[in-house]
Amino acid sequence: MATLTIRRLDEAVKARLRIRAAQNGRSMEEEARELLTAGLAQGPSEQPNLFDAIRKVVGPLGGIE
Repeated sequence: MATLTIRRLDEAVKARLRIRAAQNGRSMEEEARELLTAGLAQGPSEQPNLFDAIRKVVGPLGGIE
């Protein structure tokens, strides 16, 4: 397993992480691992494509030539 150090983390973010970890019965380190794992589980293919997003908006209006 690798080790990751995060510097200059905003105190408000750290406080929210602490609260969320306590609500889930986990340590802050474990909560951070869970958040990173869940956030990265959505591969790039699941993220919206700018072209598709624009086409979805303008398509019903007649598209673009």
